[in-house]
Amino acid sequence: MSLEHDESESDLRTQEPRLWRDNGWTARVIKNEDDEGWAVAMSKDGESEPALVGPWTMGRDKKNPKPLDTAAFNTLVKTASEVLRRHEQQLHAMLHKSLVVTVGSALIRVTLDIIPDEDNPCALLSAYDEADTQIAQVQVAPHFQLTRASAIAWAENDFRKPG
Repeated sequence: MSLEHDESESDLRTQEPRLWRDNGWTARVIKNEDDEGWAVAMSKDGESEPALVGPWTMGRDKKNPKPLDTAAFNTLVKTASEVLRRHEQQLHAMLHKSLVVTVGSALIRVTLDIIPDEDNPCALLSAYDEADTQIAQVQVAPHFQLTRASAIAWAENDFRKPG
């Protein structure tokens, strides 16, 4: 079963036993391809992949899925939103690193911002003084390792591009 839906459908509120659409989310009860049971896929409008796919409860006849209802849909929206939030936080943590080092008597905040790009990935290494004014920035390889030692070495080398 396809999880994609027509963009024109995204504005419609739907409350069917196996399909609920409301407030920018769609819940679809689908046959679980891994076993005999059912699954529910939660998709945010405009996204091609579901944010969450999980097992769904069987109905009383032990053959068909339990119908969706308001409480279940709201719980699914909350859970799927949390999954997306955690994913965004993890991605941000992977792409943006920051630390503070002391060089001489100055405190310097050094950041590494990875710019993911299929054709030309890179990263920006930046330094900020105690007033949060940028004092240096160079482009480095996206796999550059920002550590206390590399930050101090960069500052002590007058912020020249690391070799």
